[in-house]
Amino acid sequence: MNSTDLDLDSHSLRTVLAIAEHGSITAASEALGYSQPAISQHVKRLEARIGMPVLERTGRTVRLTEAGTVLARHAQTVATALDAAAGEIAELQGLRSGRVRIAAFPSASATIVPRLLAAMAERHPAVSISYLEAEPPEAVAAVRENRADIAITFSYPGDQDDPHRESARGLSVRTVGREPVHVVLPESHQQAAAASVDIAALADESWIAGCPRCRGHLVELCAASGYVPRIGYETDNFVAVLGMVAAGLGVATLPRLALASTRLPAGVVALPTTHADHRTLNVVTAEGAEKVPAIGASLRVLAGIDRSEWTGEDLHA
Repeated sequence: MNSTDLDLDSHSLRTVLAIAEHGSITAASEALGYSQPAISQHVKRLEARIGMPVLERTGRTVRLTEAGTVLARHAQTVATALDAAAGEIAELQGLRSGRVRIAAFPSASATIVPRLLAAMAERHPAVSISYLEAEPPEAVAAVRENRADIAITFSYPGDQDDPHRESARGLSVRTVGREPVHVVLPESHQQAAAASVDIAALADESWIAGCPRCRGHLVELCAASGYVPRIGYETDNFVAVLGMVAAGLGVATLPRLALASTRLPAGVVALPTTHADHRTLNVVTAEGAEKVPAIGASLRVLAGIDRSEWTGEDLHA
């Protein structure tokens, strides 16, 4: 008989261990909470499976055979491992342990992420959290490749390279908010006193473009207004964008979270667009990841974070 044919199970091993520890079927049944006939029948089925006796019956007493002794010896190891596993699961269920790996884009690093980390540290201090800063395509890939559990991402309407399409197939993508896109102008600009700015009015301006996805959205906005933007400078650093606008080198568009990350330099204004342009904020996880206690708790905390940064209320006060 091959060892894989024995079909041993944890309940059988616990039964043998209880008999070894308590010295009788009666005592073992009391310890395990089963009736004496049930224990006897379980032993008989075990003996039938392994093809040899587990107990020797002498009158009203029993003792383990050599096979029973072997099973009892290994049963202790198995029982200890199962108890340890059950204990760890209980800790996870009670959020007394666990790990969550989060990825998010740069402007979320200074706004959403610190609030999420602080709230998790306060409510679930035993949960270990790591953070990776990554643009949406890399963050989605990190979830797919099991390098991140939660990715906070963004997408622009009509983005032809939206990473939440084919590359996110099979993952869970939840929309969690809309983030306004603002026009950033020198205070001396003729549009600076307006309540909102029409992109069409900036056709003759030199533009400062941001990250590849933001730059693509800028080109689409200008195309919808009938022109191709004249891009003078490009930088992924939104603080640098603001500095260039302050220096009079051009105008730009920036999403609300980027503006919420730092104070506007002197001589710079940020205004909403006439058409209320925006980008969508998303949370990407593996399907069913919310069932993992630590990940589920993180998602609930994230959902409870003040949305004012996303909806455009003044955060600089």
